[in-house]
Amino acid sequence: MSKILQVEKMSVEEKIQIMESIWDDLSKNSENITSPSWHEKILRERENDEIIDWETAKKNIQNSVS
Repeated sequence: MSKILQVEKMSVEEKIQIMESIWDDLSKNSENITSPSWHEKILRERENDEIIDWETAKKNIQNSVS
């Protein structure tokens, strides 16, 4: 079965609905999906990131955009 979607003609709501449908379908068979090798590297790097509380994070964001 082949379906050609004309994405350019879709509304934002339609595009989101399509993405949700695709995600739901992929999630049903997630054990058959392998992550790319670069993904594990990024996850390992993020394990070393400093964890801060939400108030500190908000202040850091506010300071970076001021």
